[in-house]
Amino acid sequence: MIDKFTNSLETYMDLVDIRQKLVSSNIANADTPGYKTQDLDFKASFQSLLDGGTVRPATVSGLATKNDGNNVDLDREARLLAENAMRFNVAASLMRSSIQQVKEAIKEGPS
Repeated sequence: MIDKFTNSLETYMDLVDIRQKLVSSNIANADTPGYKTQDLDFKASFQSLLDGGTVRPATVSGLATKNDGNNVDLDREARLLAENAMRFNVAASLMRSSIQQVKEAIKEGPS
């Protein structure tokens, strides 16, 4: 059970990393003419990874486009950075807890 849980947490953290890179890229290209914001459907992407699939970022629709064709919304990206940090911190905390349980089980040994 711990293996499956730990593997799922690892997959989740990998997805958080992918999203972090997408958001960072969006921010870095905020002034690039014609750049379109990229993101992913977090829930669908996580399920895809758990099923052995891949993650496919997509262009975000519905954002205001500036005169130069760029649609990066820095407020949205800042919110996503904060959300991503929260997701990572929760996953890291769960991973630490899982590892601590294994350490305790090893320390106590067989009954």
